[in-house]
Amino acid sequence: MSIFGSMKTAVSGMSAQANRLSTVSDNIANANTAGYKAVSTSFSSLVLPSSSGNYNSGGVQTSVRQAISQQGDISYTTSAYDLAISGDGFFIVEGADGTPVLTRAGDFSVDSDGNLVNSAGYTLMGYSYDSGVPAVVVNGFDGLVPVNVAQSGLSAIASTSAYFSGNLNSEATVVTDTTTLPSANTSAVTDDTQKMSLVAYDSLGATVQYDYYFTKTGVTTDASGAVTGSTWEVAVYRNADAATGGTTSFPYSSSAVSVATLSFDANGQLTSATDTDIVDPVTAKTITMDYSDFTQLASDFSATGSADGQAASSVSSVSIDTDGVVSVSYANGTTKALYQIPLANVASPDNLTLLSGNVYTANGQSGVTVTGFPQTNGLGSIQSGALESSNVDLAGELTEMIEAQRSYTANSKVFQTGSDIMDVLVNLKR
Repeated sequence: MSIFGSMKTAVSGMSAQANRLSTVSDNIANANTAGYKAVSTSFSSLVLPSSSGNYNSGGVQTSVRQAISQQGDISYTTSAYDLAISGDGFFIVEGADGTPVLTRAGDFSVDSDGNLVNSAGYTLMGYSYDSGVPAVVVNGFDGLVPVNVAQSGLSAIASTSAYFSGNLNSEATVVTDTTTLPSANTSAVTDDTQKMSLVAYDSLGATVQYDYYFTKTGVTTDASGAVTGSTWEVAVYRNADAATGGTTSFPYSSSAVSVATLSFDANGQLTSATDTDIVDPVTAKTITMDYSDFTQLASDFSATGSADGQAASSVSSVSIDTDGVVSVSYANGTTKALYQIPLANVASPDNLTLLSGNVYTANGQSGVTVTGFPQTNGLGSIQSGALESSNVDLAGELTEMIEAQRSYTANSKVFQTGSDIMDVLVNLKR
């Protein structure tokens, strides 16, 4: 055995324990870093060829292991913009250079531009609802934009669709005199006509009330006289054009904005609905009507409905649900989805490349990045008003530190002993 060899082995041992102390130091320093994942040092031996009578000491080498896949404890906060992932997955964030990276650090706050940025300066990315319900790009980061929650002032959305559902009484009298139909816009509307109203919104957020008149206009029978179907007329008028000072809204000062025909079969189920769109000459808007849930059964008339759009209203709050949908709530009680936050994952999270700022990038060992929405394809859920703590065990780290210190001291003693033996050899010549 070479004395120099034993000294070199001791040096490799001290170097290995120094690496171990480095990981312990990093873990303790980041014990309170949101989403931080502990690192540890693993050891493997280096063996040199030896003979039966002469042993050559080798050494030890270290490698760093990451506990990225280990979930940290979740603690609740007072900020709705603090986000924690319960389960697998990473937030997709973007640095100042515009490169998307992954992180579990969800300590986001609103910057001067209204974007959600975490304490390391990375901007949260999501899919916008500007073009409708977003679809995820599973194999890349295309389509992602910064999540911006700067919603101020008033907002208004014009109505583009509406629906009515309910029941039309099959025992209603058939109106054959077309001059008494609501679509004729006379003052002699039959008592068998049923009226409901619905509120929609124009592009400025002003309310527009529409009056709906339902009248049974026909019945079809077979050769035996059995009823095979019925038709109803639905005439729609602007309430603002209704007559005033009399006992009826008719005649309206303008013609109907929609006259639809509903056809029902012998079982009272709707078979067709024609010319259902409302075309309003005042607002210059078209509202697509949906009557598909109407039935015609031997029961009293009933109806319910609503229109999309929104009256002019101020923002009251912004919320993020477990599916990652960022929604804004208005003072009038309506809500609007702004973004959906996706999550990304890899086959081997513990092999991701760690970068400054507690972010990760994929590599050949971790596998490719796969993106999806929370609670789909094995991805976890997002908890708003919560943070994932680091998964560092302080008691374990302090124990590691003591062990590393003792091992380092022992290796230094081996080196010191080898140095003393060298001194003895040098002094033999004197």
